[in-house]
Amino acid sequence: MNQAELSASFFQQYFADEDLEKQSERLLKGFANNSDAQVQIIDPSGRLLQDSTGLPGDNIMMNFIDVQEAIKGHPGIWNGEAPSTQEAILAVSYPLKANDSIVGEVRFITSLTETISTINQITVLLICVGMLVIAIVTILGLVLSWTITRSIKDLKQAADQMTEGNFSIRVHKRYRDELGTLADTLNMMASRISKSEQLKNDFISSVSHEIRTPLTSIKGWIITLKSNGVNNQPLLHDGLDIIESESDRLTRMVDELLDFSKLDNGRITIRYASVDLTELIQRIVRQLAPRAARQGISLEIQTGEALPTIQADENRLKQVLINLIDNSIKFTSPSGRILVHAYTAPSKVVITVEDTGSGITEEDLNNVLLKFYKGDQHASGSGLGLAISEQIIKLHHGELRITSTIGKGTIVQIDLPV
Repeated sequence: MNQAELSASFFQQYFADEDLEKQSERLLKGFANNSDAQVQIIDPSGRLLQDSTGLPGDNIMMNFIDVQEAIKGHPGIWNGEAPSTQEAILAVSYPLKANDSIVGEVRFITSLTETISTINQITVLLICVGMLVIAIVTILGLVLSWTITRSIKDLKQAADQMTEGNFSIRVHKRYRDELGTLADTLNMMASRISKSEQLKNDFISSVSHEIRTPLTSIKGWIITLKSNGVNNQPLLHDGLDIIESESDRLTRMVDELLDFSKLDNGRITIRYASVDLTELIQRIVRQLAPRAARQGISLEIQTGEALPTIQADENRLKQVLINLIDNSIKFTSPSGRILVHAYTAPSKVVITVEDTGSGITEEDLNNVLLKFYKGDQHASGSGLGLAISEQIIKLHHGELRITSTIGKGTIVQIDLPV
């Protein structure tokens, strides 16, 4: 189209005053010189004047749509087959004007064989590439789905085992992806549940022993008093004292179990009131001092300045402090020292219970706040005291921390907000 338009413009500028038929051969040479296409010069009646391929003149070209359009004064395009060779061709006709009147037309014809061949080659290439891409995507999809379904199958099998109560099962982590992370989480959960199950079993065994011991003692003393206590006043008093002590021990154990049940179900409530910490700590130390003295342990208080009054549940704080000091007394040898230190810090009050006892191993220190955990399974107690104490402090929006060194002692620190 560009070549036809340029040729028509050239004719209008330089040959408009010349007779088209006389100048047709000259024009044909000029037009065909710059193009590889077949060039034709046609008069206004559609008669072929010149053809660059040697086609004889006087052929009537009016059967072609592009020729008809050019005679009307519009560029025309025709796509079809050559009458003689049946080859696919593209023809473009452009009107030749002189003084605003159409005196003929120039027609460019080119074969589409190479173009169609190129298009076919590109089509085949694109189809092959498309099929290759589809094959690759299909293979990748199958491989990816296989890796995903295999990991999911492992997770499902492990989960089914866990629902049956087998928490020793572990999921094989195949890949470092989201499913691999889920496998790690499931394994960690199973490990913690197994640990909790073990702690629960140890707790049941320990509590059974703890309950049986005072009951055996109480029953033994009752039998003794029945047979010999009527006329033996010292024996009667000793027996009643022991029965009272063992009953108190059972009561404390039952209270711990009830507190644990309430904490575990979220039913424990904190009754806030104004609490004088200085007076509370002094009262608790006075209460436990005789027991510490009987064991040859020094129990001291250190408060550098007047502690502020805070909003807290006095009975629950008393429970926590008694439990902490009681633990220190249990694990501190005679001639040891227990220091209860309280002081103020920005926006909080800090209470520490520091002893010179046997200390806690690093392994036990990581687990000592867990429910049912007891570092020494043969030691007295339910293993719930510290877990309950931590939960009570959390309900006060505070924090309980424990640090310890084997052979040097343990420090328990409580932070309570002012």
